[in-house]
Amino acid sequence: MIDQSNFVHCSAIIEDGAVIHPDVHIGPFCFIGSQVEIGSHTVLKSHVVINGKTTIGEYNQIYAFASLGEVNQDLKYAGEPTRVEIGHRNQIRENVTIHRGTVQGGEVTQIGNDNLLMINAHIAHDCIVGNHCIMANNATLGGHVTVDDYAIIGGMTAVHQFCIIGVHAIVGGCSGVTQDVPPFIVAQGNHATPFGLNIKGLKRHGFDRTALYAIRTAYKIIYRSGKTLEEAKPELEALASNYPVITTFLNFLSRSQRGIIR
Repeated sequence: MIDQSNFVHCSAIIEDGAVIHPDVHIGPFCFIGSQVEIGSHTVLKSHVVINGKTTIGEYNQIYAFASLGEVNQDLKYAGEPTRVEIGHRNQIRENVTIHRGTVQGGEVTQIGNDNLLMINAHIAHDCIVGNHCIMANNATLGGHVTVDDYAIIGGMTAVHQFCIIGVHAIVGGCSGVTQDVPPFIVAQGNHATPFGLNIKGLKRHGFDRTALYAIRTAYKIIYRSGKTLEEAKPELEALASNYPVITTFLNFLSRSQRGIIR
């Protein structure tokens, strides 16, 4: 039986204190903890567990056996009131796990808007996933990973702690990522190495010929010139003065702590 007046199945368990918009649909055998907040038009299909200080925005689709906001797997975690924040219009498929943050890592795991997290994807503590990203089946993010907008991570791929996946980058399936993947790059392998640029994806997202020329030039400077990154940076800065899109590369390099794949 479903109580149609508030879209909550009679078998769901919702603890006192949870803040749930009246338009939310909660299917059979879901569990919602007392500190959870869920925005309008979000759908929990069935058997979904949402716990801890977890905030979920509007129009999300959350499929069976997803677990969001549970205790993380960092052995230093001692029950601090850390949290998970999830934006709008995400598809979170079956068995996806998203763990709460840690005090040491900024206290929050964040998911942006319009992402597709496929079956069995795992997002560990303190990760930041941007907007319009795709994580395919069984993709795994270690703690403190950052995934920038429009990045795609292939199935069975594991990303090491503290790595950054750049905007519009693609990491192929069954890869092991131990260093940062710069913007626009296609990476593959264990350990992942660069295999050119995501030209089709960039065209699909409106990059014109001038921008593509500049990105190709930057790629050659970084990967084909034989120069170290310190030697390449002045050339990239000069290129950026004429082609603003190259500032994306420069900003990424300034963020990188683990070094980039080469």
